[in-house]
Amino acid sequence: MPTKKMALYSCVSPEEHATISANAKQAGLSQSTYIKRICLGQPTPSLEKQHTRRDLLRINADLGRLGGLFKLCLSEKQGPLVALHQEVRRILREIEMRQLELTAAITRV
Repeated sequence: MPTKKMALYSCVSPEEHATISANAKQAGLSQSTYIKRICLGQPTPSLEKQHTRRDLLRINADLGRLGGLFKLCLSEKQGPLVALHQEVRRILREIEMRQLELTAAITRV
């Protein structure tokens, strides 16, 4: 069954073609989809931003796990770690502040 879509053609230099190809690859789109989105003024995704966002989320999860370990330490009522409770609480508050900063950074990205 033939398609009803229409094709547009444009002449570009080898350098322009290479730039368009590289930008489409960076956006994770085919050349056709990339060009269509650019011409229609639609946003194009950035794989670099997606990777950065994923890395920031991974760091946030690591901080959460670290905070969980500190909370576990605080739940102990006996043993050598009891003397460290004040220091652990301070570090836990610091981790929570960093998580808030990280959440704000993720939102900006």
